[in-house]
Amino acid sequence: MARQYRADRLSQEIEKEVSDILRRRVRDPRVQGVTITGVDVTGDLQQAKIYYSILSDKASDDEKTRKGLEKASGLIRKELGSRLSIYKTPELIFERDHSVQYGEKIDQLINKLNRD
Repeated sequence: MARQYRADRLSQEIEKEVSDILRRRVRDPRVQGVTITGVDVTGDLQQAKIYYSILSDKASDDEKTRKGLEKASGLIRKELGSRLSIYKTPELIFERDHSVQYGEKIDQLINKLNRD
């Protein structure tokens, strides 16, 4: 129970810090406009899966953003290590969150139904 609480707390902290690091420290234009939507930390606190969304749904933009995040992950992890008071900074895994796009698609369908 305490372990899960700690993982949840660390997830929230990582989400806040990674958002801040992307805004203030990462200069790569490929990651501008990235929104961190959530973080899952494993029970042993060794890995953090960071979910992100971008406004574009073009595959080329998705690929550019993914490569930009992979390139910046070392800097992000190093920065996290100095900001968080934990023994070992978790390995970062970035994964696109498609729920935002899915929600927009549902909104469009509802609007279309209302118009018809």
